Amino acid sequence: MDLAYNTALPGNAVRHARIIAAWQLAQSSPQTMALYTRNLGAFCLWLDRLGLDLLTVRRAHLDGYRHTLIGAPSTVAGKLSALSSFYRYALSEDAVDRNPVAAVVRPKVDADFSSTQGLSRDQAKALLAVALRDGPRSNALINLLMFTGVRISEALNATTADYGHDAGHRTLNIRRKGGKSAKVAVPAPAVVALNSYLGTTGADVVHSQGPGMSRPLFTTASGKRWQRSEAARTVRRLAHRAGIDGQISPHSLRHTFATIALDAGVPLHALQDSMGHADPRTTRRYDRARNNLQKSAGYDVARALA
Repeated sequence: MDLAYNTALPGNAVRHARIIAAWQLAQSSPQTMALYTRNLGAFCLWLDRLGLDLLTVRRAHLDGYRHTLIGAPSTVAGKLSALSSFYRYALSEDAVDRNPVAAVVRPKVDADFSSTQGLSRDQAKALLAVALRDGPRSNALINLLMFTGVRISEALNATTADYGHDAGHRTLNIRRKGGKSAKVAVPAPAVVALNSYLGTTGADVVHSQGPGMSRPLFTTASGKRWQRSEAARTVRRLAHRAGIDGQISPHSLRHTFATIALDAGVPLHALQDSMGHADPRTTRRYDRARNNLQKSAGYDVARALA
């Protein structure tokens, strides 16, 4: 991915390009690399406007840049984390003499709060109904996201060979954040939607395919992988058509999967495994009833000792 390399000092563009390219290759996943690269690119543009050099800036410059960032605390913290990642790598390669982001104060992110807008059960049903009428591909995507809770990148990076069977379950092999592989169960509604969609594309949905036969699970009419931006636009369009107000994104469906599962009594640890969260506190953010006094553990202890 190209960046606007800072050229405040003569001859630095090539040097910058090399260290940035090496840093990109060190990222754990294509999704992380793309996100971090966008954040570094925005920083480079800011440096260019001020005539500052990427590899010689100091903390004071980063403090100034921090005050230009807008968005939720988690968004701002994420942008600074991307820059810190770059400078840590550059420091390890002796391209800089310090990490100027290390001491920059980052906004506190509430570990018990998710800013993503989820859907109610009625809204989820309305979105599924609209997706069914919209077409096989839209229907397959919405059903897969809604009933498995996978990330949009995990769904779009999957191939037809990843869609298979295991111990009587329909499954999808995905690549989680950090590059870890996982196998998720695909419930019946999503199976029906996926099989219908893949049938329209001529894909074999019964037998596993060899490596040479595999192709992206979700494609465009030309057979190319469906791009994340286009898939996200489809989710927003369908949500608007379903009469759902607010900022709806593919992550809203993952949020909805989590909140409905917890409301239905799915244990927190089981949901954590299903969503691929390394930290249970991340899963806990989706528990809308966590402050419900009726669920206080004290009542269960009292009943047990009665």
